[in-house]
Amino acid sequence: MSDISPVTLDQGEAQTFTDASWFKLVDAIETLRPMQEKDGSIDGSKNDLSVAASEVQLVIEAITELAPKFAQQEQYLNQVQLDIKAWADSEFQVPDFYDSLELFRPDLDRRDGVVNLAVFAMYTQNGNPNRNLEAVITRSFWPDWLAKQEEVYQNSAFVPIEFVAFTQGYNTNSAVLFPETVATREVSDYHWGGIFCDREAARFRLVTSAAKELLHIQLPADAEELLNDQLLAQETYALWDLIHDRTHSTGDLPFDPFMIKQRMPYWMYGLEELRCDLGTFRETFKLDEQGERLGKYIRFAILFDRLFRFPITGPRARNYDGLGGQIIFSNLLRHGGLTWTNNKLTLDWDKVNPLMIDLCEQVEKLYHDGINRSKLSQWLATYEFVVDLVEPHPASNWAKGSEQLPLDGEPKDLLNLILDDEFPLNVFYDTLSRKLKNVLVETKGITA
Repeated sequence: MSDISPVTLDQGEAQTFTDASWFKLVDAIETLRPMQEKDGSIDGSKNDLSVAASEVQLVIEAITELAPKFAQQEQYLNQVQLDIKAWADSEFQVPDFYDSLELFRPDLDRRDGVVNLAVFAMYTQNGNPNRNLEAVITRSFWPDWLAKQEEVYQNSAFVPIEFVAFTQGYNTNSAVLFPETVATREVSDYHWGGIFCDREAARFRLVTSAAKELLHIQLPADAEELLNDQLLAQETYALWDLIHDRTHSTGDLPFDPFMIKQRMPYWMYGLEELRCDLGTFRETFKLDEQGERLGKYIRFAILFDRLFRFPITGPRARNYDGLGGQIIFSNLLRHGGLTWTNNKLTLDWDKVNPLMIDLCEQVEKLYHDGINRSKLSQWLATYEFVVDLVEPHPASNWAKGSEQLPLDGEPKDLLNLILDDEFPLNVFYDTLSRKLKNVLVETKGITA
């Protein structure tokens, strides 16, 4: 990596970034976008490859012109131009950004305000599923207080970032920049993960505020403060994500961090995300004891984002993030932590926190007991745990019982029997989804 001091932008500069070379880069990428196949290649039988080559030349020129603004990325920016040129020289076969990805290391300089330019063929998680050429300029969010917390919750790969500028793949609900989304010839070592805490905070504030008005929820003063303050919400999300991401690789029977390259029932992914959020929720009480002001805000963020945004965001096809919210809702409803009567949602604040901790312990026990189970037995046990709280689809194959499943076959046979919407939304969420449909549209591409 270059030892040149990184360029930094304050928040005002980041929000007003204008540069002719950036717009040149964006225009060329957006011209290439409709030419590209799902895997990033360009089919010469459908497109004029000479036009594609001309646009690629503009991409390379724009990166060259922008490079002085990102001096600390000299090696990466030189290599990414070579990777883009190699893609064009291959007559636009499947792109390969392995070499430049190895040199893109925002984790090595987590200083507040550092700006980085990323140009890759990639899909954008929860955004564009195709590996199009994309460009994004990020600003690191790394205040001193967060750096001190990272000394406690050590996570060298964690990089909270803000949007400065982006191409259409990020004009979506995608709020991450992950190396595993990049087109490469082989799997790379993953050293970092970027979380756009500004978008996470903005989406939370918009959807939760709308749910509050729709459902006539009476919120505590601290929760109201969180909804009305973008910077506070962003700080909250940065610390929540720091602890959450670290939790993926801790505890009994943890998954691979971020569950990369694992194929299993999608509710297992939902339970893993839920485990990490509930573990973070419990950890906030330790933050309170240490005098960390953000603990109470993290609890509100986890509760409301899981209850209101996650279940109704995105398609229902194997929506494991949404399932976690459905589980929380059902557990609170069952035990009186919330009621929905006369179209009014009421939370019993004396019960909410203990019920969230109890649910955390239930999930952790499921993981602990899974150490002594076979993989298949754990799949069945986790299914039973979920269906105890969330009603399965009436046509579910799994709900018929293990005696009706091909347990002597291959694991894929069981996976293929899982319905895309194995756990449909209940009446509450079906209503919430219809009522907040337009609000969810407004979250697309939001940054603050």
